[in-house]
Amino acid sequence: MAVHKERTRAERLTEGLTVAVATVLSFGLLSGSGAVFGATAWNLVTDTGTTAFSGLLMTAVFLLAVPLPLLVARLVFLSGRRKGTERLTAAVPAALTLLAASVVPFAVLCLVVVYAD
Repeated sequence: MAVHKERTRAERLTEGLTVAVATVLSFGLLSGSGAVFGATAWNLVTDTGTTAFSGLLMTAVFLLAVPLPLLVARLVFLSGRRKGTERLTAAVPAALTLLAASVVPFAVLCLVVVYAD
């Protein structure tokens, strides 16, 4: 027999703020990375010195790196929901996962900028 304890308003507010802040930060990181990767991919495709295959391959790699954190966060959220937790409680680890996974494309972008010729 499961006993559900009522959460306080402060707990719900803290969870909501955590989800909101992590989501905004991660989408900022993802949109910046997506814009730069998209522009880079476009330049690779339209550059005369690149083969069509390598241009399309790099475009696919760059553009697949951006939505990957969204898929990982969705898996974490669905895992939390399967365990029977409330939507907001399951959203907190998903939002933090989204934020952590959004740093990866941003770090790749920083490495590309630093080491680009």
